[in-house]
Amino acid sequence: MAHPTAGEEEYLETLYWLHEVELPLTAANVSRAMLLSAPTVHEMVKRLEADGLITRDERKRISFTERGLSVAENVVSRHRLVERFLTDVLDIPWHEVHEEAERMEHAMSPAIEAGMRLAIGDAKTCPHGHPIEVGKRIPGAPLADVEVGASVQILRFENEAEQVLHYLYGAGVQPGLEGKVSSRDDERVVVTSTDGTDHALTISAAETVSVRADPSPPERVGLPASVVLEQAAFGR
Repeated sequence: MAHPTAGEEEYLETLYWLHEVELPLTAANVSRAMLLSAPTVHEMVKRLEADGLITRDERKRISFTERGLSVAENVVSRHRLVERFLTDVLDIPWHEVHEEAERMEHAMSPAIEAGMRLAIGDAKTCPHGHPIEVGKRIPGAPLADVEVGASVQILRFENEAEQVLHYLYGAGVQPGLEGKVSSRDDERVVVTSTDGTDHALTISAAETVSVRADPSPPERVGLPASVVLEQAAFGR
């Protein structure tokens, strides 16, 4: 049986993320998560099904096959491992490692993977806050849902598209940042960190940032149809 292509593995990563956050596995949600057009996603979903990695029921809902789930878990863990290695060992900024990890994750030998795991020590997450060991996700709520005055700690970034990560980096937010939501309106949310710095995000970008909050809104994962970065809607 042929090994999945790099393109197939990228889609399996996204499907695994939907599975991990308990969102429906549908082509529409894949399209929103990857910021890709519906026809592009539809063609790859058909390939994944033909290659025995997923199945679809009569309502087009997607499920992993046993092989597909195994491939997805492995590639997700490798991807997050590579990101952590690139930031912690090679000192590459966290907003620049996602695309590089996507190139590296598909061709890692077991020896290289083992070496990377040794090098990162006891790190538990990728630099964007996702668990390297799948199944260890900490629940959170979107920053966009948090009320003014609430204390927050940023857990992770749910959308790792390059332009979104660059935008978040430019806003000075990162996993582990603590502060309070100091203002919000229909367009943006401002978090004032413990050192007094204000970090402003558009509402749709704040939808993609999961936080631990007190008081906390209901736990959920934001999945906007597009992510608006200042004046432009970002999509691919």
